[in-house]
Amino acid sequence: MTNAVIVDAVRTASGKGKPGGALSEVHPVELLATTLRALLTRNDIDPATVDDVIAGCVSQSAEQSINVGRNALLAAGLPESVPGTTIDRQCGSSQQAAHFAAQGVLAGAYDAVIACGVESMSRVPMFSNTQGKDPYAPLTERYPDGLVPQGISAELIAARWKLTREELDIFAAQSHQRAAAAAEAGLFGTQIVPVGDHAVDETVRPTTTPDGLAGLRPSFADPGLAERFPEITWSITPGNASPLTDGASAVLIMNEDRAAALGLRPRARFHSFAVTGSDPLLMLTGIMPATEKILARSGLSIADLDAYEVNEAFAPVPLAWLREFDADPDRLNPNGGAIALGHPLGASGTKLLTTLVNHLESTGGRFGLQTMCEGGGMANALIIERL
Repeated sequence: MTNAVIVDAVRTASGKGKPGGALSEVHPVELLATTLRALLTRNDIDPATVDDVIAGCVSQSAEQSINVGRNALLAAGLPESVPGTTIDRQCGSSQQAAHFAAQGVLAGAYDAVIACGVESMSRVPMFSNTQGKDPYAPLTERYPDGLVPQGISAELIAARWKLTREELDIFAAQSHQRAAAAAEAGLFGTQIVPVGDHAVDETVRPTTTPDGLAGLRPSFADPGLAERFPEITWSITPGNASPLTDGASAVLIMNEDRAAALGLRPRARFHSFAVTGSDPLLMLTGIMPATEKILARSGLSIADLDAYEVNEAFAPVPLAWLREFDADPDRLNPNGGAIALGHPLGASGTKLLTTLVNHLESTGGRFGLQTMCEGGGMANALIIERL
């Protein structure tokens, strides 16, 4: 069976996901179209040879509605014969797009496919697609005490893994320091696609320190939940959580034989996949069973992995994962994570994959793990092997 390989991966620089952010004047369709055009131009391939475009997007309303993936490929100038679809697995949407794309190649359904994602959180605010309605109302019989927002889930994780506010702030500051160092060393240069004149991650704050973060007020403190969750100490702040972010990313995935026939050099191959559901109250802990599942399937151990990208939705998430697997902290998000580089929801999966491929190449590493916690209690996990 031929391999499903990554030929190339690109992303935009992050923009602050609020009015006035660097990408806030860019329509999300054009934001994604920019990455698609760049991906095809960089590799000099006929767009008509693309069998499908699979896009991740979470808030599929307003400018991101009516199949943003299809609209973006048309805006990018791809032939009308190229189809496109948009999927939602919450924060893991474009990671799931990469899974579907690679699995389609392995199944023989695709020879060349693009997995991608976009989220303009400045123009299509988070939860705007609920239109003030409660999407969880039909679940009250199963969960009579009610589900909670992700911020409360992050507080519960910090409490149950006994992670202090100081530990969270130290980790968050480290994310900014690592991202700033990577940018200074030019490690992001080849992966970032300029949008207009914006080509530097706007969300990275090089001067961030734990002492500076210590002064921030908790974001989710709710006296009404104190009796239900007495263990919570209210330690999640804007400083140790990922910021609202605009961005897009895209990965060109091919059958290894097709890549060779086109004279393209595969950069990595898809080694293993896993996806799992988890407790929708804790919500963000699915990365643990997903990691266990993919290690069992791959035959690899944590020690075999040269890097692990664990999405930094909130600082307690990767820190709890680190404790669960007794993993090497130096291999965890080595170039910073979403706390610094931003979390453009639907684009984050292929954005992390772009970062991971480039890191393995720059360090000579062989295996990399990527895992993403997802709203509603789910997680994807993926292992790639550098070629």
